[in-house]
Amino acid sequence: MDFSTFRLEKAGYHQAQAISDLINLTYRGETGWTTEASIIQGDRTDRQEIETAMTNPDSCFLVANQSFMLVSCIYVVKEKEQAYIGFFSVHPSLQQQGFGKYMLEQAETYASQTMRVRRFSMFVVSQRSELIAFYQRRGYRLTGQIEAYPLYLGTPRTSDLTIDYLEKVV
Repeated sequence: MDFSTFRLEKAGYHQAQAISDLINLTYRGETGWTTEASIIQGDRTDRQEIETAMTNPDSCFLVANQSFMLVSCIYVVKEKEQAYIGFFSVHPSLQQQGFGKYMLEQAETYASQTMRVRRFSMFVVSQRSELIAFYQRRGYRLTGQIEAYPLYLGTPRTSDLTIDYLEKVV
C-alpha cells in the first residue's frame, strides 16, 4: 500500500466526533478483523471521552486522513517514563493492508522523539488472541498483568472477559 496518499497529522478538537465514530466502527462494527461486536455490545467510546483525552498536555492523537475522510487514529500519552498507546483504529476497509503496522510505527516514533520514552504499554481484551498476536509480531510482550474487563468500555456479552497488558521496550 502506498502510504503517501494519506495525510498524517495531530488531531484537533474539531475531530473528536470523527475519532469517536471511527473507534466505534472499528471495535463495535460488523466488519473488519478488529471488531469485538460478538463479545462486547455498546459503544467503545464517545466524543466526551475523546475530548477529555485530548486535554492531557502529555498526549497526542495522531490521525490519518484520505480524501477528507478519517481512516485511522492512535492515541499516545506519556505516563511517567513510558507511553501508553490506545484508541488505535484503522477503518475496516483499509485493514490487513499494512496500514495498522505503519500507524503503530508512526506513534512509537512520535513518542520516542517527542516524549523521550523507550517503553510503550497498552491493554487488549484477552480473548482477542489475533490482536495480541499482531502486537507480539511488532515487539510487544505480555506482562502477565490481567484484570477484569472494565465496564466503561462497553457491556461484555459473557462474564469472563479480561484484559491483558502488553509492553515494548526499544
